[in-house]
This record gives sequence, C-alpha cells and structure tokens, in this order.
Amino acid sequence: MSLNILEISYLIASLTFVVGLKMLSHPDTARKGNLIAAAGMLIAILATLVLYQSYDANKLFNYGLIFFGLLVGSIIGTIMAQKVKMTAMPQMVSFFNGMGGACAALIAIIEFQNHQHVTVTSAFDGALLVMLLGLVIGSVSFAGSMIAYGKLEGKIKDKVLPFNQAVNMILLFGMIALILIQFFGEINPMLFYVLLGVALIYGILFVMPIGGADMPVVISLLNSFTGIAAALGGFLYSNKAMLTGGILVGSAGTILTILMCKAMNRSLTNVLLGAFGAAGAAGGKSASGDQTVREISINDTAVLLSYSQKVVIVPGYGLAVAQAQHICHELEQLLEEKGVEVNYAIHPVAGRMPGHMNVLLAEADVPYERLQEMEEINPKLASTDVVVVIGANDVVNPAAKNDPSSPIFGMPILEVDQAKNVIILKRGMSAGYAGIENELFFYPKTRMLFGDAKDSLQKLATEVKEV
Repeated sequence: MSLNILEISYLIASLTFVVGLKMLSHPDTARKGNLIAAAGMLIAILATLVLYQSYDANKLFNYGLIFFGLLVGSIIGTIMAQKVKMTAMPQMVSFFNGMGGACAALIAIIEFQNHQHVTVTSAFDGALLVMLLGLVIGSVSFAGSMIAYGKLEGKIKDKVLPFNQAVNMILLFGMIALILIQFFGEINPMLFYVLLGVALIYGILFVMPIGGADMPVVISLLNSFTGIAAALGGFLYSNKAMLTGGILVGSAGTILTILMCKAMNRSLTNVLLGAFGAAGAAGGKSASGDQTVREISINDTAVLLSYSQKVVIVPGYGLAVAQAQHICHELEQLLEEKGVEVNYAIHPVAGRMPGHMNVLLAEADVPYERLQEMEEINPKLASTDVVVVIGANDVVNPAAKNDPSSPIFGMPILEVDQAKNVIILKRGMSAGYAGIENELFFYPKTRMLFGDAKDSLQKLATEVKEV
C-alpha cells in the first residue's frame, strides 16, 4: 500500500514538473508555473521521507541529518534568491546549476561503494554504467559551472592554455577509457576516483577558454548536463519524479543550446572550440571609415522621441547593471501617452544568460506583447523613427554583416542601423562583452548619450514630460 501511494506521489510530482515547465513559456504564467513545479518537488520529498522506509525496512534514514540539510539548504537558497540583483542572475543560475551537478556526482560516489567488489564479465551491470556516467557528467557540470560563475562574476579571466584543445581531447578519451576499463574489467576504486579527478579537470578546461559572448550557450549546455546527470540518478533509484525532472531539464537545456547556436549562426562545435570572445578583437570600424563620435543632449533626445511615431528600445546588459528597467518602463509609458508606438527588440543572446532581458523587463511589468524577438522586429526597423540602445553592444554591431574579418561575422543581429535615428545610452566607448569595437558608434545617424543609463533615463523622462 505504501509503495502504491509513493508511486502515485511521484507521478503527481512528475505531472507538476511538466505543467510548470509549460507555464514557464509565458511571463503571465511563469511565476505560477514555478510555484507548481516547486510544490511537486515538495510532494516528492515528503513522500520519500514518509513512505519510502515503510515498505523497505533495509533503508534506514538518518532524519536528523536529512532535516538539517533541508533546513540549511533552504535558508541559504532563500537568502541568495532574495539578495541577488538582476545583474547577478546569470551567476546565481550557474552556481545553482553547479550544485545540481555536484549532487549527481555525489550520488554516483556513494552508490559506487556498493559495487566496488562486483566484477562485470558476462552480465550487463546497468547500475554501474549509470554510476560512471553520472559521475562524469555531474562532475563536468559542477566544475564547468563554477568556472562560468567565476567568469561572470569577473573573478576568473578568459584564458586559453597551450594546446588546450588537444589536452581536452586527451582528457575526453581518457574518461571514455576509464569508463570502459571499470565497466568490463575488475572494478578498482582507485580508478573510479581517478575518473572523478579527470572529469573535474576536464570541466575546468572545457569552460576556461570560452569567451563572454558565448556564455549564454555555455550556461544552457551545462544546464542540460545537470539534467542528464539527475536523470541518471533517477534510473539508479528507479525514481520516476527524479527521472522526469532530469529528462525535462536535460532536454530543455539541449533544445535551448541549439536555439542559442542558431541565433548566433554558429555550430555548437564552433562555440566549444572556437573560443569566440576570449580575446579582444579589434575589428569593427565603420564602413565609411569615419571614426567621428556624435553626441546628443538629454533635451534633444526628449524632443526627438516625443515627436516620433515609432520608437524601439533595445535593452542590454548595461540596462541590468544600471538597474534601470523600471525607469525605462516609465519612459515607455510617457511616450505612449504622447501617441508614440513603443516596442522592445530582444536578441536571443542579449545579456549573460538565455532570457536575461525578458526576465529583467518582466520585473518592471513591461507588457509581454511589447517584447519582440529579432525575427519579428528586424523587418520593422527600417520604418522606425528612433531606436534607443540601452547597454547593448555586440547584438547590434553591424560588423556582423559588413566585416568578414570580425569574429562575429555571420551572427544574426538586431539591424538597428536600418532605423532613421539611433541613440545609444552608454557610459563610454568601451567594447562589448565580446571585446569587439562596435562600428555602429560611428555611423552618421547614430548619436551617443553618455552617462549612467538609469540617471540618463530619469533625466530623459523628466524632459519628455515637459515637451
């Protein structure tokens, strides 16, 4: 009876994961979907603690340690979630993802102890294979996510080590060899922990050379690794909730990785081996060779925006840094009151993680209908009176279309250079996260509004009210 109730609980939890994931596809239902999925996870945890031991007396729980871990983890997670800034959201995602990978690796380590004296000769030991794969994938995800966290936090610099790709290939084939030796030969605990060390080193070297412009792809890929590792744990324990959750995370992360690569017009192999953005590239001069920067005042910007018919706002990481999403929404509303049509242009890889700009603007209650993806907004930019670029850089750089020598050549961009006027809010003339100079800065139709984005937008909103 307890087994039936436990299985039903896992089934309910699995359904909540599916429903929650579906609801995450739209900002209006995302919050509710997140809560539903969290409720499902709570059901799975409580059902395991209450019902699992009642039908399997051999499984003895140390409830003191379990609840201590739940309490400590809940407190730390809650504090981190409440204190995190929108600029640090990618770092938090990387950190939490790394913790998931670490958990999967720890499961493999603990369960391996029950198999260390088993010899696999004729029988297929599926549990051992799952442990070895879970150890490798979980360890790579953990180490890679920690490096990604450090790079996003600015504590770790992009660094391409000598013969980095060759070393990575050697480590990869080494891990495969160690798995085969363990699986088909006499199990050696020392080799198991050697495999753990190699996987951790590979995870570090795997992410270390990858540049900032590719970080959204890497985060998504590592997320899929963690999901796969969790699914392997579900196989190991025959736990349907764990299996379903892992499959959903793994498949969603894989699909998102493919979409990110498509948005950048690059293959996943090119992202992982090309180290795009790891070194500052100098390309990106204006097509005309004119290096003149033209500034614009707050008052002139307010007048230009107020008497426009169509305005498009391009948000970027600089908007998140300045915490200016709320005042940006206020400016949008002021322009709407004057009869100006305002929309937001969202590039798939804008920010530091997939969907970063969508989350940022949703926090400011910007209507989802105003957020238009690249394919939808690009055809409309030629008829747009003013494009306001706030903190974005690489995703609007025309060098991707005009300069074959540029590292971003061929990457689809928001074609803001087609608009009648372009105003760029920026602190200075520094390059973007990919380290590439933006030739858009020097276009005749471009005007630079220098200063902190939040301060500039506040002054701009004040001026718009008076126009």
